[in-house]
Amino acid sequence: MKTLHQSPTDPAFVQNPYPFYESARATGPFFHWADYGLTCTPNAAACNAIFRDRRFGREVPAELAPQIPSHLAPFYAVEAHSMLELEPPRHTRLRSLVLRAFTSRRIAALQPEIETLTHQLIDALPDGPFDLLKHFGQKLPVIIIARLLGVPEAMSDDLLRWSNAMVGMYMAGRTRATEDRAVAATEAFVAFMRGYVEARRADPRDDLITHLIAAEEAGEKLTTDELITTCILLLNAGHEATVHTIGNGVKTLLETGTSITAANAETCTEEIFRFDPALHMFTRWAYEDIEVMGHTFHRGDQVALLLAAANRDPGLWDDPDQFRPTRPVRANVTFGAGLHFCVGAP
Repeated sequence: MKTLHQSPTDPAFVQNPYPFYESARATGPFFHWADYGLTCTPNAAACNAIFRDRRFGREVPAELAPQIPSHLAPFYAVEAHSMLELEPPRHTRLRSLVLRAFTSRRIAALQPEIETLTHQLIDALPDGPFDLLKHFGQKLPVIIIARLLGVPEAMSDDLLRWSNAMVGMYMAGRTRATEDRAVAATEAFVAFMRGYVEARRADPRDDLITHLIAAEEAGEKLTTDELITTCILLLNAGHEATVHTIGNGVKTLLETGTSITAANAETCTEEIFRFDPALHMFTRWAYEDIEVMGHTFHRGDQVALLLAAANRDPGLWDDPDQFRPTRPVRANVTFGAGLHFCVGAP
């Protein structure tokens, strides 16, 4: 397995990481990314296999669980209830309860609201040059998710600020200042959500928080802490990914001279997800010794799945570096796969 060096914060890499991914792919299904200290795979087959193999998972093996620094305790207290970070049986219980409230009917019912809000935001765009993400990309998902949860839209600026600060914990180049901002945002977010959940217990409404409170399976319900973490997860994961997909998507449409039409709307959207996804790396822990495509993982080894690289694997896609708005729809790994497939994908 070859060792490669590439700073993930280098501006040229951030703007176009795909040449590095291709050079990494040429070395084989796995390589060691020195800057992260991780074994990584840009290979679509390996990503799909590891996503679906229950011998890999998100939870750190118990004997390797790190000591949480005291200044980060509030942040990781929330993470402790996140289904994104859990494995069965806790993950199974949490996800099944959430899916009872997060139904396809509720998602489908949002479509007219999303269309109306989209037109309102476009009509309000400045006449001169403007930042698309600030005036549109950030506003659209945070307002919609606030409505979905039943949180006042007037809180959207606070939700956006808290979300941005918390997500900084997962980005390359994290500093103590990043951590302090994330913890402050976590404490503010939790305090707000705790009060809001209690208000909804006393005064139920037709919103996701009320439905999460009511969700029950085999006599079990979500605890208040689980409710709070789930709402924070839905906002952070759903909002951040949508903002960056809008940005990457519009950039791609402009650079390729592509127009979205009624005829290509579905395939063009799916191609945007494949061609330049919002999330490029997701990790898994090995829970036992296992061989994948000639590489042996031992219990406690961590592997990074390079989703954006897998989505351009020529072993799976024809002309993968070409943006084709009418490319036939087929599965990619933008939303993950297996047990942790994104609940917000619909």
